[in-house]
Amino acid sequence: MAVTEITNLEFGKMVQAAADKLNQQADFINSLNVFPVPDGDTGTNMASSMASGAKYEREASSDKVGDLSAALAKGLLMGARGNSGVILSQIFRGFAKGAAGKDVLTAKDFVDAYANGAKVAYKAVMKPTEGTILTVVRESAQEGLNKIKESDDLLEVVHAIYEASKTALAKTPELLPVLKEVGVVDSGGQGLVDVLEAFDESLSGKEVTKGEDYQPDQAEVDEMVNAMDHQSVQGKLDPADIKYTYCTQMLVRLGKGKQVTQKFDYDTFYNYLAKLGDSLLVLNDDQVVRVHVHTEHPGKVLSWGQEFGDLQTIEIHNMVWQQEEIMENDGGADADTSAAPTPIEKAKLADQDDQPETAVIAVASGDGVIKLLKSLGVTNIISGGQTMNPSTQDIVDAINNSGAKQALVLPDNGNIFMTAEQAAEVVDIPTKVVHAKTIAQAMSSLLEYNPEADLATNQQNMESNLASVASGEVTHAVRDTTIDGRDIKKDDYLGIVDGKIVESNPDLEETAIEMVKKMLDEDSEIVTILYGEDGSEKTAEAIKAAVEEIDDELDVQIYSGGQPVYPYLISVE
Repeated sequence: MAVTEITNLEFGKMVQAAADKLNQQADFINSLNVFPVPDGDTGTNMASSMASGAKYEREASSDKVGDLSAALAKGLLMGARGNSGVILSQIFRGFAKGAAGKDVLTAKDFVDAYANGAKVAYKAVMKPTEGTILTVVRESAQEGLNKIKESDDLLEVVHAIYEASKTALAKTPELLPVLKEVGVVDSGGQGLVDVLEAFDESLSGKEVTKGEDYQPDQAEVDEMVNAMDHQSVQGKLDPADIKYTYCTQMLVRLGKGKQVTQKFDYDTFYNYLAKLGDSLLVLNDDQVVRVHVHTEHPGKVLSWGQEFGDLQTIEIHNMVWQQEEIMENDGGADADTSAAPTPIEKAKLADQDDQPETAVIAVASGDGVIKLLKSLGVTNIISGGQTMNPSTQDIVDAINNSGAKQALVLPDNGNIFMTAEQAAEVVDIPTKVVHAKTIAQAMSSLLEYNPEADLATNQQNMESNLASVASGEVTHAVRDTTIDGRDIKKDDYLGIVDGKIVESNPDLEETAIEMVKKMLDEDSEIVTILYGEDGSEKTAEAIKAAVEEIDDELDVQIYSGGQPVYPYLISVE
């Protein structure tokens, strides 16, 4: 029996079936990640994005499919996580434009809307790459345009689109050599095939095996995303136990000013400040040095800076006073917490304190990493990154709740670029994205941040430094594979430099050292080691010693990052 139209009821069933299918397939899609590392999250991102779209569609009050398509597109837009989620949202954004004003969808309406989705998705990607989800959507859409010439039966048309998507997916390894070498198809393309399979099954009346509704563990998300799990502990901290009163930060423009008496030497500069307090961070390039330190003598810190240059920015916070206010507002350990704000609300309140005109918003995880970024001028943190990409809505909320008049966003992960750009288009204040792919790039870019400059100038200046930073990551392999001619065994440690695996070894320390050796060149000056929750300061010191044996003039700095997934993040500048 032919099906000639999709009503609001059929459309809703198709969308929910797609959300269920992606939820079931998330782990499998994740496993198709080319690199055998534990941060493959395409499936998770697509499932979460589609779940948001399905929720918006369910809650829409209209019975017109055009309106429901728009609701689906809106939900996908706001829930989009990672590049795969953004591209999926763009496909259905184009679909919604093609379906606009339609009460129901005929076969031709569906095909035209889906074909428009393919066009919109291609336009959304700056440099479209064949062998990806884009190939799958384009070729399946073309098959739909061909099929509609001979049939107006939606069952036949949608099934033809689904079959074409499988054929296109199977060809992705021939279009992207790295897929062929590893022996997988494109993960995003697999996700789209799953969506189309669900549409086909739902429309034809086949039973769509339903998994549990996709609902992220909000308690876990709150804890990780907002890094507020120690809030109650902080509420019990006695201000008298705080050793140093003043959190002092300054940005020094080297060699400028009337009180310059010394030429900058890192060790000399650092060692003096180390005697004045703790939590010391000193980062510099040829033009500026940025300082963060907890001290009893902020005046001495500022005076020391002036011996090397003039002071561009100064921030001094009385941490004892801040703690007293926290305790007063917290009401003590025995206070009634039934009406206490949620972790997300607490994070918003904390981030709104003392906001400058420009919010500098970074995506990061790990207490140490977050502390470093804030010491360099970041005002708001969206915790996340590897394995936990924030959604468009997460970024939009962070920007709109920042209290600032304008914003800069540092995604710190290439898989978050499109989500950040999408958020920047829909927020309430002017926003620019600084395309830092790693935490190391973000730290370097922040040295060029000027609170007095306009958004476009800051974006340009901050991005000018990115190419000079080599970013290395050490993690472990989650499966056996061969990539770039290198045989990798499950549980080996991997050294990844700027997205390319350069070392694999069963020994963690050796992997890190060999990776750094391949990052160094004759222009290298600074090596920064961030050890994560699965790393250790002892091993970081061993890496430092090995690096200094290679070149004792290198400035090697170690920080506790606390980041997940990667025991060591190492940068060379």
